[in-house]
Amino acid sequence: MDRQDKRYGQYIAILSEELRPAMGCTEPISLAYGAARAREVLGCMPDRVDVAVSGNIIKNVKSVIVPNTNGMKGIGAAVAAGIVAGDASLVLEVLSHVTAQEKEQMRVFLETCPITIRPTEGGPLFDINLTLYHGEQSVFLRIVDYHTNITLIERNGERVFEATDEGEKKSGLTDRSVLDVADIYDFANTVDLDDVRALLEEQVRCNSAIAQEGLHNEWGAHIGRTLLARRGDDVRVRARAYAAAGSDARMSGCEMPVTICSGSGNQGITASMPVVVYAEHLGKSRDEMLRALLLSDLLTIHQKTPIGRLSAFCGAVSAGCAAGAAIAYLQGADLEGVSATLSNALAIVNGITCDGAKPSCAAKISAAVDAGLMGYDMYLSGANFCDGDGILGDDVEKTIDNVGRVARLGMRETDREILKIMTE
Repeated sequence: MDRQDKRYGQYIAILSEELRPAMGCTEPISLAYGAARAREVLGCMPDRVDVAVSGNIIKNVKSVIVPNTNGMKGIGAAVAAGIVAGDASLVLEVLSHVTAQEKEQMRVFLETCPITIRPTEGGPLFDINLTLYHGEQSVFLRIVDYHTNITLIERNGERVFEATDEGEKKSGLTDRSVLDVADIYDFANTVDLDDVRALLEEQVRCNSAIAQEGLHNEWGAHIGRTLLARRGDDVRVRARAYAAAGSDARMSGCEMPVTICSGSGNQGITASMPVVVYAEHLGKSRDEMLRALLLSDLLTIHQKTPIGRLSAFCGAVSAGCAAGAAIAYLQGADLEGVSATLSNALAIVNGITCDGAKPSCAAKISAAVDAGLMGYDMYLSGANFCDGDGILGDDVEKTIDNVGRVARLGMRETDREILKIMTE
């Protein structure tokens, strides 16, 4: 694929849109971002706040620590942090410049300002509605479909901002339907790396740093540390451990940034760290590693497109399977090998559910990366799963579509039941 091909520019744009810095789990950070922006428009501190969010937001904020809050969890904590100390100009790093005094102010605000939280009925799976009041003054702000997509701001009932459309395709993001495995593979082989080098190097730098933090300090359930302590001499285990360790730290409030992918820091870490570990183990050049990393990122985005940003399907599955395919690529796999690896891996772990952001995400990441590696082992042995084995299709694109259907449509009731259990 050369620069004259329209898709070349679209693929570059997709990477630029997806590989973004974020500090903290992206759902509470999206709430903090919206709250900080609404406070700016209000022009003063609110005396009461109304929050209406979709079930998937509730699920993904309930159990994760909001960074730079002295360990606070939950929707109220995320909103309070954004109002008191958020800098909306930093977008998904909205809470990165918080002082010790502001942390105490967050606690006081949370204790003294009434914050009403309620679920939305129907509507988008990703839906945040914030209303900040100060006396007779009010500001309403809505974020829909993805973490930074502010679609409406009203001040005292009058619209001060409105997006043209709430869907991704018409909200400034590149159409993801241009992605397919064959073209992604071609792009990884032919792209001028200088067009994407800065994005990919930043992903390696940020995500490697938080993985090291998770491995060397007390975070989460110690999944990464446990893996290394038990079988750290095995590169397969190290690949799983480094990805899991980044999540160990991130899910427990670590205040280090990550480069996200498909709107998720866990997916950004999972798509990258196993590839970095294997590239170093195999003695690959920097450019070879970056091409494999690019492949992993785009395969993750491609799989997530038919699923959506949030669902009852664990997003780490998409990233772990993509990482396995990229590791196959590092070891010389052609398009057939990459495709078979991805299909095999999806057959193994397509049933992992998302029950919110929390420490056990790290263990799911480990399992997903292991499935990716197993997928390539199966291809090398000639023992691939076949069309009709469960939801597998007759090619990798059909399999990705089938997984998307199950996650987006088939698991709706699963999502509702998970939310009921988590909020009982």
